[in-house]
Amino acid sequence: MLGVVVVYLGLIAAFLGGVSLLRPPSFLAIRTRRQAALVLALGFIVVVMGGSLPAREVRVATPRTQLDQFAPMYQFSEFHYIRIAAPKEQVYRALKLVTADEIALFRTLTWLRRFGRPGPESILNPPSQVPVLDVAARTSFLVLAEDPDLEIVLGTLVAAPPGWRPSGKPTPDGFKALFVTTNHPGFAPAAMNFRIVDAGPTACTLTTETRVYATDALTRRRFARYWRVIYPGSALIRRMWLRAIARRAESR
Repeated sequence: MLGVVVVYLGLIAAFLGGVSLLRPPSFLAIRTRRQAALVLALGFIVVVMGGSLPAREVRVATPRTQLDQFAPMYQFSEFHYIRIAAPKEQVYRALKLVTADEIALFRTLTWLRRFGRPGPESILNPPSQVPVLDVAARTSFLVLAEDPDLEIVLGTLVAAPPGWRPSGKPTPDGFKALFVTTNHPGFAPAAMNFRIVDAGPTACTLTTETRVYATDALTRRRFARYWRVIYPGSALIRRMWLRAIARRAESR
């Protein structure tokens, strides 16, 4: 999280410096274009510093969830939750059926992620009226585990060596092996879950967590720069996704 904060402080400074190069605003106390250029340069330096901060590796000592089983080691993660006034069976059904059109800002943020390019069908470019999880499972994600009314785990590769192609059909066991070995440099597997925990007779808590494990130092540094830029948008999508599931579950 510190890296994300530092990167965005640098981006804000670089933006203000760039604006001030065109016309220095007096309220920023940047009175000359030379000062603006200095702020711009310092902003980029801070961005580089934030992107270069080391990412701490986390190891799960005692697995408690399916996500723990498939992603016991990781350097990058995000976690979000929401309380829903509905039984877990209803929440799980809503989780499986919610579409991209129900998730606020989903299409705007994914359009930005793919730089406005149309691209093939994927979780970043889902068709209308199709559940998001269905789109994910039939494109770039693999369903690793599913406990109905409790937890579902999906996995994908966010980085792979140049020219690499899978030798066969992806399997949960093959995916799991990437999280516990450093014998395959250049990979960055990502696992994401949704989990439902009882919170009373007619309520529950729905959580979602994403974990990414870079298998070598170079991949870790490269992915850190990417992660720290896209993290705010990714976190917002997850939060809006949970709210959409809650609306669908509670409306029933």
